Amino acid sequence: MTDLIVGEHRCFGGRVLYCEHSSAVTRCRMRFSLFLPPAAEEGRVPLLTYLAGLTCTEENFTTKAGAYRKAAELGLALLAPDTSPRGENVPDDPAYDLGQGAGFYVDATRDPWQEHFRMETYITEELRRLVLDAFPVDGARLGLFGHSMGGHGAITLYLKNQDIYTSLSAFAPIVAPMNCPWGQKALSAYLGEDRESWRRYDSCELMRALGAATDRPEILIDQGLADSFLENQLKPHLFEEACRAVGQKLTLRRHEGYDHGYFFIQTFMDDHLRHHAALLE
Repeated sequence: MTDLIVGEHRCFGGRVLYCEHSSAVTRCRMRFSLFLPPAAEEGRVPLLTYLAGLTCTEENFTTKAGAYRKAAELGLALLAPDTSPRGENVPDDPAYDLGQGAGFYVDATRDPWQEHFRMETYITEELRRLVLDAFPVDGARLGLFGHSMGGHGAITLYLKNQDIYTSLSAFAPIVAPMNCPWGQKALSAYLGEDRESWRRYDSCELMRALGAATDRPEILIDQGLADSFLENQLKPHLFEEACRAVGQKLTLRRHEGYDHGYFFIQTFMDDHLRHHAALLE
């Protein structure tokens, strides 16, 4: 465990760890932060993974989300990975919405991206197993949440891995990447122009493919109505319609005056942590 840790800070009786490791999946060095609540000193605790949005690193959630006081109280470990592979030998693009900082939580199948940009496998397999092996977290109590591009990642990875993840929530997620400029640009670059291959990374398509909900847990989404990306990029009503079509329980809360940033996320963070704690107890 100590080989992973490059920084440590005491916080609300727990510990914030900054970690770095060499990834066999992304073929570069990867960074993440991990908050361990005081309860982790007594035994294994539930693990909630936060996936951040475009341009973010592990630092955005760690310093801006205001999550650790409530996580310490609820006994939740919080994992915040970087959003993409990085480094001099990792391909990039001048635009903010492609390449480094914009991994979109997919496994790329096109050059020059496919060698390094395998964020789906990295999150759900390599990083998950690394953290479970190295830290006192409970592999049977795992949840996902995220923001924007990371909300897209959280929803899609959750829907495709029902045997791994128990709880889900999101802040202002991209729910229909097949039908928005951010998603169309990323999916065409990483996967090619065959739109059939895009379906496995579209939350609306995945929800419909799951079919009728029986005992799937409720999903929580918060969306600011002053979000400049709401109509063109996020389109939460499409996911609402997909959930309704299969009987999936969804709480989609729309908030007047709130934008796309971390002040919005801070405001409703405690609600999300309580949502996950109830499902992961």
